[in-house]
Amino acid sequence: MTQTATRAHSGWLRFTLHYIEMIVAMFVGMFALGSLQSAVGLAFSHAQYPELGYLVMAFNMSVGMAVWMRFRGHAWRHTLEMCAAMFAPAVPLFPLLWLGVIDGGALMALAHLAMFPLMLGAMLLRHSEHI
Repeated sequence: MTQTATRAHSGWLRFTLHYIEMIVAMFVGMFALGSLQSAVGLAFSHAQYPELGYLVMAFNMSVGMAVWMRFRGHAWRHTLEMCAAMFAPAVPLFPLLWLGVIDGGALMALAHLAMFPLMLGAMLLRHSEHI
């Protein structure tokens, strides 16, 4: 393998590891803050309030990612772009929920599925910051 190819491979490996770090940080934020909210009595039914449930969950995930990204030295702009990927699925999904096309469970499932490619897209926009 040439030195250039080795460097490129190494860069993509670091990029992939950083993507995995973002997913882990997202879930740590979701579970840690969700547990804290439950402990202080701020838990609510996702089935009863799916919009609020989704927004709180997206916030919790964003906090986890933002803390880790700032720890790693990322700029606020990129940190907020990654956090926006947590909230972006609400744009097309909330109207579908309100129209009765999907229910709260589908909202959560589809939003989670959408977050991963949206995060990847945000990272690819700033690829050089992740290698």
